Amino acid sequence: MNKLYILFLFITTLSFAQVKVSGTVLDETNQPIPFANVIFKGSTVGTVSDENGAFYLESANTYTEIEVSFIGFETKAIQVKARDFDLKIILREVGNELNEVIVYSGKQAKKGNPAVAILKKIWAKKRQNGVLLYDKYAYDKYEKIEFDLNNIDEKFKNRKLFKGMEFIFEQVDTSNITGKSYLPIFINEALYKTYGKNEPTKKFKEELIANKNSGFDSNQELIEFVKQLYVDYNIYDNYLKFFDKSFTSPLSRTGVSVYNYVLTDSAYIDNKWCYNILFYPRRKNELTFKGDFWVNDTTFAVKQIEMAATKSANINWIKEIYVEQEFDVLNDSVFLLKRDHIMSDFAITKKEKSKGVYGRRTTLFNNYDFEKEYDDKFYAAKVDTYKEEIFNKPDSFWEENRMERLNKDEVGIYKMLDTLKEVPKFKRFYNIGATLATGYWELFEGFDYGPIFSSFGSNDVEGTRIRVGGRTYFTQNDTWRIQGFMAYGFKDERIKYGLAGKWMIDKKNRIILSGGYRKDVEQTGVSLTTANDVLNRSFASAAFFTRGENYRLTDLNLTNFAVDIEPAKNLNFRVGLTAKKLQSAAPDLFTISYYDENGVEQSEINQTEVDVAINYTPGRKNVGFGVERSASNEDRFSVVYLSYTKGLKGSFNSDFDYDKLQLYYQHRVLLGGLGKMKYTLELGKTFGEVPLPLLNVVPGNQTLFTASRTFDMLDYYEFVTDEYASIHLEHNFNGRIFSRLPLLRKLNLREIVGARAVIGSLSKDNIDLNVFDLNGKAPTKPYYEYHVGIDNIFKLLRIDFVFRGNYKDLPGATNFAIKGGVGFYF
Repeated sequence: MNKLYILFLFITTLSFAQVKVSGTVLDETNQPIPFANVIFKGSTVGTVSDENGAFYLESANTYTEIEVSFIGFETKAIQVKARDFDLKIILREVGNELNEVIVYSGKQAKKGNPAVAILKKIWAKKRQNGVLLYDKYAYDKYEKIEFDLNNIDEKFKNRKLFKGMEFIFEQVDTSNITGKSYLPIFINEALYKTYGKNEPTKKFKEELIANKNSGFDSNQELIEFVKQLYVDYNIYDNYLKFFDKSFTSPLSRTGVSVYNYVLTDSAYIDNKWCYNILFYPRRKNELTFKGDFWVNDTTFAVKQIEMAATKSANINWIKEIYVEQEFDVLNDSVFLLKRDHIMSDFAITKKEKSKGVYGRRTTLFNNYDFEKEYDDKFYAAKVDTYKEEIFNKPDSFWEENRMERLNKDEVGIYKMLDTLKEVPKFKRFYNIGATLATGYWELFEGFDYGPIFSSFGSNDVEGTRIRVGGRTYFTQNDTWRIQGFMAYGFKDERIKYGLAGKWMIDKKNRIILSGGYRKDVEQTGVSLTTANDVLNRSFASAAFFTRGENYRLTDLNLTNFAVDIEPAKNLNFRVGLTAKKLQSAAPDLFTISYYDENGVEQSEINQTEVDVAINYTPGRKNVGFGVERSASNEDRFSVVYLSYTKGLKGSFNSDFDYDKLQLYYQHRVLLGGLGKMKYTLELGKTFGEVPLPLLNVVPGNQTLFTASRTFDMLDYYEFVTDEYASIHLEHNFNGRIFSRLPLLRKLNLREIVGARAVIGSLSKDNIDLNVFDLNGKAPTKPYYEYHVGIDNIFKLLRIDFVFRGNYKDLPGATNFAIKGGVGFYF
């Protein structure tokens, strides 16, 4: 996400709606009425007031009257002008004198409620997306992603920050959803051709036909980031996923326990008689919406729906989420999505006047075809989405193929950013933002210094450590890259260094050649599943804050050559050759020595090995197409990793002949309103006699912070195995429990529980081979520990309370610890 900083600058042109109205709905005691229905009289254009009774309504048509209603209150019609803001609308509570109205309290009844009766009919005829009901299908899709800086006022415009860039404030527009002023700052358009097959087996293929970007050539991280935030969803599902959170759908079968429903109106929409149902949450601080939908009276298919996340929802950095969908209802069993619009207000706080960024995605669908058939070869063929012509379509192409015309704001974004990127001051802002986002600072074109966050470190062997390094970097999609570093420890007074490079020789199959050398001090044994990554240094090697002593480090000389190939999407095969020399970095305090065939103690290990690895990451969304790629949905996809390593005794003076098998599996499950669960399984076995660094060390964690796939209560090398199985399990309730506790509700805290366990064995031959005392070091009886935690403290911090489950009587055992963590999560 190295382009998010561009969200806080820019602008362009203006367009007008005919009528704009805003205000607050109050009762007779001046208390706000949340979730009141506000519509332009004589239309189906309306909105629902928020928790504070506030609303904003806009239309391109001319209306002179709005109608405000809420169950239990009189319906009030009010004359409005073309620009009528800050209205104060007071509704009078009514009693039983209105015999034609069934009066409910704030929480609506479930029995006898006509809205719930209609909801049950929707469930009885629950629909899938229409394309899933056909054996085959194809359609065209147009997607538009936009960002706008909002809540712009004169004070903001006059900041010194914008001196020399005043032209961006020439015109400002107003959101037709919130009524706030905004500056358009970014737009991306894409056209796709989508193909699918449901029988006999499911197939899906989407081809990018054209893409147009505003301002900069490499906004791929930003685009992919937004796509992952706004993933596809089906309103008929019980839960809707937004920002990696599971919101309860208003059409969910569990909805009656979560929402209040009110039947408010009925009208013809596209010559179909429809009912209008208003919904709003029964409780605060839950992941819910407020809004309304129109449903057909015979098919009970939803014709259109508008909804907004409640402001009390337990979600960070988001002030508002607005969702709108329109459908073409063809018959009793088929409905086709016609238009989908999502808008979010990204902001640091949820205060009404706080500045933020609108992120909007609009998707349109047309040209549905259910006749033409494509064979399996068509679906299996790789799609090259990075052809140059895709990103260089002329304006005439877009004018002809857009499914929705750009308004003046959107047209102006392209022109404004072309001008802005030539302003020197803006370039400086851009570079500062890039440095903070990536950890690298561009010294000159083609070379970056970094990572800057690894410049300082500390351990008991090196003392304070300083590091300088850099990489080649011309564009995000470089086909080759070279990286290097040099470090110095003030205690051991030694220089460490490393150099590595990689080159992609085939883009289609992503064949990559890589190699490198590193001479360094390393904390080994912090991961059960290992890989020979030349420049990757473990988190524990230079942590400033630790418990206990950290002298179990290794002097490492590592040389590696590898070939990677990706014959299918997200399926990577790797073959590598590694030569390494290992010695204890503190021989007086820690030994990795072993006894050779003659019983002589050897302190230096020379090892050459060949490894073959398969890495499968289904669901991973890659950004870019260069030699190095990132994932826009990090930690949201499954990982299957299988490796085999063969030690080559005698090759390049290698000391040991052994075989090692390792399997690693990680998966995450969204459990709807119950939160999300993540678990990791690791299995492995080493065949043959090997010294300590080549065994399977159960990873401890002596830092004061949480670290994935480690055991917080274990010291480094506390348990060692040559055969092991481990599991890590963690569940985040996303605040479901705390949201029901009045004193904690407003803090938006989130509950975490977890446990981890490992079992393993160690052969007598390996115990006898090593000088390090390995007797009793294998957890032959499963070792386990568990933790409870509080997440989302000040939106960033996490605290875990970790308890050791057994092996409490071992010398120096840590039985309880408090661990911290920092994370940026929605």
